Amino acid sequence: MKNFKYIFFLSVLFFAGIVNAQKTVLSLQECVEMALEKNISLKQTQLGILEAELSKQDAKGSFLPTLNAQTSHSWNVGLNQNITTGLLENTTTQYTSLGANMNLTLYNGLKNINQLHRANLSILANQYQLDDMADDVKLMVANAFLQVMFNKEILTVQESQFKITTEDARRTKELIEAGVMVKSDILEIEATLATQEQSLVQAKNNLRLSKINLAQMLLITDYENFDIVVEDLDVPISDILLKTPKEIFEKALTFRNDIQLYLTNIEIAKKDISLAKGNLQPSLTAYYGYNSRVSYADRLAGDGTFRDVPIGFVSGSGDQVLRSVEQNKVVGPLSFQKQLDNNEGHNFGVRLSIPIFNGNSIRNNVQRSRVNLLRSENQFEQEKLNLESSINQAYNSALGAYKFYEAAKKTVLARERTYQDAINRFDAGVMNSYDFNQITERYNNATSDLVRAKFDYIFKLKVLEFYFGIPITV
Repeated sequence: MKNFKYIFFLSVLFFAGIVNAQKTVLSLQECVEMALEKNISLKQTQLGILEAELSKQDAKGSFLPTLNAQTSHSWNVGLNQNITTGLLENTTTQYTSLGANMNLTLYNGLKNINQLHRANLSILANQYQLDDMADDVKLMVANAFLQVMFNKEILTVQESQFKITTEDARRTKELIEAGVMVKSDILEIEATLATQEQSLVQAKNNLRLSKINLAQMLLITDYENFDIVVEDLDVPISDILLKTPKEIFEKALTFRNDIQLYLTNIEIAKKDISLAKGNLQPSLTAYYGYNSRVSYADRLAGDGTFRDVPIGFVSGSGDQVLRSVEQNKVVGPLSFQKQLDNNEGHNFGVRLSIPIFNGNSIRNNVQRSRVNLLRSENQFEQEKLNLESSINQAYNSALGAYKFYEAAKKTVLARERTYQDAINRFDAGVMNSYDFNQITERYNNATSDLVRAKFDYIFKLKVLEFYFGIPITV
């Protein structure tokens, strides 16, 4: 029974290891989505949107009245008058006071309205910034993805070349054994085979490094079990090169997030001017206040008995004038609610504040806002120049890469014909191993150059399409 449990436990660990070791194989779209979800810089920018939303809530709150309440309870310890004897005595008295006040802005130079408009623009600007960063992330991931595909294809080419050279070495040995060639003819091929073996190791290493680079963009730590979907990537057919750089630039101006961001920043700068000008106008505020107090000290109250107290004499007769006065007694304080009602007070009104002179600080703030508007406009113009320059460079790079790719195809075709002819001549023994290896190496180099040219053209074409608003796909 114990052995059965032990075997069962090992089986569970074994199958769990198989599950954990399963490879993560992702397509380009999946890589892009994962990068957008995990990218830390994007998350930081998303927090900026949340802050902008809070600023909008603050702007909305400026339309509402402010209401505050306050209360206090105090102890007075020291020399106080005794209400019974009228003498000063060391006593402790307690008091409670409470109040509330409300303020409502009736007019403040439209600052609350402009502040709300600015908050909405700030949310829009943060969203454009987030989308612009997302575009950059997409481009970086696409580049890294294509780099992995390029290294995979280069590795395939190197393996094919190594296999061909191995076959050439085998065929040379057979020709040597048949007496068609001498033993020295195998040395050049073996040297080439060793060189290609080094290239094969380098290609494997480059592929691994490119996978690690892509995995790090996706915050994947298990590099060994990460791979991409192997796709048959043909050179795409695109009409983008039929358009002029000017047409691509004009289209980019209509949708690029970085352009929209700078336009929104200009609108924000204009609102800042309106806000600064609002401080030059008078402000009108309505207010209301309430207060009351409670004492916990004893008090004098009538006891229901009266006595006559002389208050003067009648002129002429000299008779006393008496007044009936109720006698007092010491009682406790009135109830809390009763004292609140008896002692309550109200104050309300409107307050007008007119700015007259503030050391020119308000007018200077207006000028600063205008300077900031000019700065935003200059940044927008500079961004348009940078975008146009980038599009021209991307267009020239894509066009040059396409021409280089077409030339590389012709070179491979010519080298392949020469190589096939060299194989026939080599097998017939009319070509030495040195010349054959030279032709083989040139053919192999042409094949590798074609792969590089293809991927270089594809990526540069994708960048140009990206500027035109075409999504990145493979």
